[in-house]
Amino acid sequence: MFILSEDSQRTQGRDAQSSNIMAGKAVAESVRTTLGPRGMDKMLVDSSGEVVITNDGATILNEMDIEHPAAQMIVEVAETQEEEVGDGTTTAAVIAGNLLAEAEDLIEQDVHATTIVEGYHQAAAIALDAISEQVQDAEVDDNVLEQVAESSMTGKGTGGLTAETLAETVVEAVGHVETDDGVEREKVAVHTQIGASSNATELVPGIVLDEEPAHDEMPSAVDDASIAILDVELEVRTGDVDAEYAIDSIDQLNAAIDAEESELRGYAEAIVDSGVDVVFTTDDVDDRVSSALANEGVLVFENLGNSDAREVASATGAKRVGALEDLEEDDFGQADRISTENFGDDDLAFVEGGAAAEAVTVFVRGGTEHVVDELERAIGDALDVVATALDSGEVVPGAGATEIAIADKIRAEAAGIEGRKQLAVNAFADALDVVPRTLAANTGQDPIDALVDLRAAHDAEGRAGLITDGETVTIDDPFEFGVVDPADVKREAVESATEAATMIVRIDDVIAAE
Repeated sequence: MFILSEDSQRTQGRDAQSSNIMAGKAVAESVRTTLGPRGMDKMLVDSSGEVVITNDGATILNEMDIEHPAAQMIVEVAETQEEEVGDGTTTAAVIAGNLLAEAEDLIEQDVHATTIVEGYHQAAAIALDAISEQVQDAEVDDNVLEQVAESSMTGKGTGGLTAETLAETVVEAVGHVETDDGVEREKVAVHTQIGASSNATELVPGIVLDEEPAHDEMPSAVDDASIAILDVELEVRTGDVDAEYAIDSIDQLNAAIDAEESELRGYAEAIVDSGVDVVFTTDDVDDRVSSALANEGVLVFENLGNSDAREVASATGAKRVGALEDLEEDDFGQADRISTENFGDDDLAFVEGGAAAEAVTVFVRGGTEHVVDELERAIGDALDVVATALDSGEVVPGAGATEIAIADKIRAEAAGIEGRKQLAVNAFADALDVVPRTLAANTGQDPIDALVDLRAAHDAEGRAGLITDGETVTIDDPFEFGVVDPADVKREAVESATEAATMIVRIDDVIAAE
């Protein structure tokens, strides 16, 4: 009797577990060497020859053409980490891979998958308690936030800028969008532009758009601008019916032309009479209307996308208007300055100092596309972790110190757990050792010796991490050197890695249709 299609492939029992675990481990191993301040980069080349150079774990895993379903779960770990807290993607993926490796050893010792899963979840709960115990007592002020940003960006491609310099820009940007209800992270944008050194990267107190004036004679800058956003086509109106009109004389032709001119002149006069200085419209603007507005000193941007129009409205407080006759002063937005600048082949519009809402843009510069792309990823991650730290008010030591503390607490509590579940709890602690071991290996240290020294320093001092300063690597208190991470990054890494690993371990039957 055939229950499945003859073309279906089925893998069961140990073979299924082994295949899934091997795939998960392989994915985690692919990003392991990117971890830490001395992590290496990966060059990813797609089928069309497009190249991405990065050491960002989420980007690497997203760009890889992964087909194995278990391996996809590890990719989802990185994606979840990126969406929730913005950083720690490599850490989460590496921990998940090592949890699978430890589970594989337990399965070979005839420990049941359910026992492993129960032990892992119990260990994860202990780990979360250990993370809370590692939270720094001091207030999370701008100095600490700069340390969080710098720790996030150290080792990533930041061009000619130091992580310290960029950290100040990142913290200033997040500070602009902090409210009583928390950080409005979506109001911080990152805009990249090729054509200058990364040292030209700056914070713009507003938004940056890929737009140019509708007419060359329009002003290049308007100070203290009144802004209107129109969803109106400023061209000659045409009917919906396909019709032809017969013109029998020059007088009729002139009358038709005059009617068009009058209609277009009416659009320009209505805008000028409203008192608006700058117009953003999502539709077309006739050249004659643009010319008339240019003569009156009105700056116009046409054919904006919906997302850009929403950004302008949010940043300036302007209301979108669907009919020109409905335009009133109450609909206007305000900005301290709107200017246009040319960068090679590109024209950009800068909307600065919005009146109704705080919006800021990190304007990233770089000499090549690869440089600005990696800078954008690094700054994006730093913005996320600073926002996370500011919202929660909790930071923990980096440099592997938190993982050492977690593993130590888990091993201490494992002694009180009965049965084979104790093996799984201890295996979880061993899996967490992958973070300090990998950090050591990536800095050229012997991972076993470094792990032994870290444990000894932790037992003696209560906190110990691998501190990298130039070519020197020492074991010390990360808080003393400003190497800190948001507590939520560590929590999310433990939780998402545990969920993915336990889900994969429980699978003992894989049915694949051809």
